[in-house]
Amino acid sequence: MVKAFAEKANWKNEIGTIFKNRDFDALIITNIDQKILWVNDGFTQMTGYSKKLALNKTPNFLQGINTSITIKNKIRNKLNNLKPFTEIITNYRKDNSSYECEVKIIPMYVENVTHFLAIEKQIV
Repeated sequence: MVKAFAEKANWKNEIGTIFKNRDFDALIITNIDQKILWVNDGFTQMTGYSKKLALNKTPNFLQGINTSITIKNKIRNKLNNLKPFTEIITNYRKDNSSYECEVKIIPMYVENVTHFLAIEKQIV
């Protein structure tokens, strides 16, 4: 599905390379304003939220009381740099239980960045 999205958006990123030797639970594609456009089934399994509920929200709807403000600010700053990065953040499932999530964010581009791809893995 990500490959189809990439073809439609004409991304220049090497999609095959992005997923090579990478273990993940969830995939999220957002637009440049970080509004969720697509999530995979793993997102629903990891968070308990339906795909429909996630659409047009920003990923910060997954954050809660124990989500570090410092980490949130780091992520915001790194997004503004438009370079790939990895962070670990405390997120919350639909049932309000927390989990540690490793998030790898990759800016997707044509000439300029148009979308972000988040590759997420729950840390156990």
